[in-house]
Amino acid sequence: MLRRPDKSSTVETYLRAQESKDLLRFITCGSVDDGKSTLIGRLLYETRAIFDDQLAALESDSKRHGTQGDEIDFALLVDGLSAEREQGITIDVAYRYFASEKRKFIVADTPGHEQYTRNMVTGASTADLAVLLVDARKGVLTQTRRHSYLAKLVGIRRFVLAVNKMDLVDYDQGAFDAIIAEYRGFADKIGIADWTAIPVSGLAGDNIMGRSDATPWYSGPSLLEQLDTVPLGTEADAAKPFRMAVQWVNRPNQDFRGFAGQVASGTIAAGAEVRILPSGRVTQIDRIVTADGDLDQAVAGQSVTLTFADEVDCSRGDVIAAADDPPEAADRFEATIVWMAEQELLPGRGYWMKIGTQMVTATVQEPKYAINVNTLERLAVKTFELNAIGVAEIATDREIVFEPYEIDGSAVRNAVLGGFILIDKLSNATVACGMLHFALRRAQNIHRQHLDISRETHAMLKGQKPAVLWFTGLSGAGKSTIANLVEKKLVARGRHTFLLDGDNVRHGLNRDLGFTEADRIENIRRVGEVARLMADAGLIVLTAFISPFRAERHMVRRMVPEGEFFEIFVDTPLAEAEKRDAKGLYAKARAGELKNFTGIDSPYEPPERPEIHVDTTKMTAEEAADAIVDQLLKRS
Repeated sequence: MLRRPDKSSTVETYLRAQESKDLLRFITCGSVDDGKSTLIGRLLYETRAIFDDQLAALESDSKRHGTQGDEIDFALLVDGLSAEREQGITIDVAYRYFASEKRKFIVADTPGHEQYTRNMVTGASTADLAVLLVDARKGVLTQTRRHSYLAKLVGIRRFVLAVNKMDLVDYDQGAFDAIIAEYRGFADKIGIADWTAIPVSGLAGDNIMGRSDATPWYSGPSLLEQLDTVPLGTEADAAKPFRMAVQWVNRPNQDFRGFAGQVASGTIAAGAEVRILPSGRVTQIDRIVTADGDLDQAVAGQSVTLTFADEVDCSRGDVIAAADDPPEAADRFEATIVWMAEQELLPGRGYWMKIGTQMVTATVQEPKYAINVNTLERLAVKTFELNAIGVAEIATDREIVFEPYEIDGSAVRNAVLGGFILIDKLSNATVACGMLHFALRRAQNIHRQHLDISRETHAMLKGQKPAVLWFTGLSGAGKSTIANLVEKKLVARGRHTFLLDGDNVRHGLNRDLGFTEADRIENIRRVGEVARLMADAGLIVLTAFISPFRAERHMVRRMVPEGEFFEIFVDTPLAEAEKRDAKGLYAKARAGELKNFTGIDSPYEPPERPEIHVDTTKMTAEEAADAIVDQLLKRS
């Protein structure tokens, strides 16, 4: 049975009491070994939030894995992974639930190691308050500052500075005051104004539930008293304009069509006028449907299904908003980014960007700067590495509905339409999270100019269908040779063509680029844009580039209309390409004289489903060119 103080309460009475309590989400964060897990374990124990069998298991585990001798090791209530118990550290984010007489809580125990900063950000993204632990013996450390900065960055505005392990400094007020003074200087720099310092001992329980006799010099609240009374700020979300991202179109039969989602902000009532974005179509709410029946009104935090008074186009990813106060839509932004992947950011590479229920392709430009969390200095960088925090511009392939994550220092964050994650397209791993600042002004001031002579007119005048023939393969595979032959054969048939060769382009348009992964990506992006413009002019464009990465070849494919991009894989084994080595490049790469050479110390990702595949070990360049032209003529 659940261990509660009031044994006579019925289960129904207890559950009704829990339903009436409000909910506070908070995180514990700080440096390694500051006692975060022990503090949470103590809170769970003191609020009687563990079962009798869990307590028995804890006592047994404390003897086998604990670090407190014969005493209970409360950290084991939270450290669930075997690696965590073996090393005595937190690795993953652990969520625990408990309640006091006044309030319910969800606490996220986040890791202190710098390498797990991404896990800390995950826990902080939904928290209302941060309990920042500081070891009384060590004072304010780098991770103390990093976690404070990150928590502030993701929108947390209320902090508790829990100076832990006071029992190990004999409850010395001087040690406590020194830590407060040091932290105040940093908090003032980054704009943390609402914070409360509490001297605690998670192990001994001092100042956890009530004030401790061991700290007679302290007159402030205990930790639980502070958690019970801190304002939640839920009213602020309800006061904002109505927003709901559509998660699912609910159509169980031909007579019902509703749009399901969670109300992100504001209130909505039947009969209210709303605007569907990004289309801008205006309609009225007919019904607000829930599993328990229709509602007259829904507020922020509720999950509902909305139906409209008339038929309008609305699908997953769209945003339903107040008609008279809708959010913006744009495709270029400035954003703060927290890089969470081992592999560094590749500026110009396309990543999936998920914001609310919207999913688009986004490219991050070269960072404006990174931030040193210790000094708050802005650092000039070319990319973001693991755990880097900085500011960069982002471009998306289409307009998205958004709101700034934070407006003018407001204590309310727009997480649904202002916070996003970036996902690697190949591995599907989340590589970064970020917060949008604003749309770039050029996104609003620069518009596509309508031209009377269309691409179809250009193509008709030339009597051909435009195309981009993208030759890819290792250096020495024969791309340029075969592309040159193909162009000659097409011209002989009266086709209008242009050949973009990798070496030639690097003498002019791309002469400022090197051969790092980031430069290779920018090289292909520029060539892709030129090829697209030439195809718009009605030409058949041939390109001969190694273009080693699938993501960038896919990026170019998406630049041109469907059916006009032909990926031609000039397939030559590495050993055969090295034998040919007409330019001596492989020999230099093997000798270490040429860095980032594809096939040697830089990867080549072969096409998975090319339109045309030629094996140069089985045919001559002339035969390959004939085969390519034959297939092109059949397809066109």
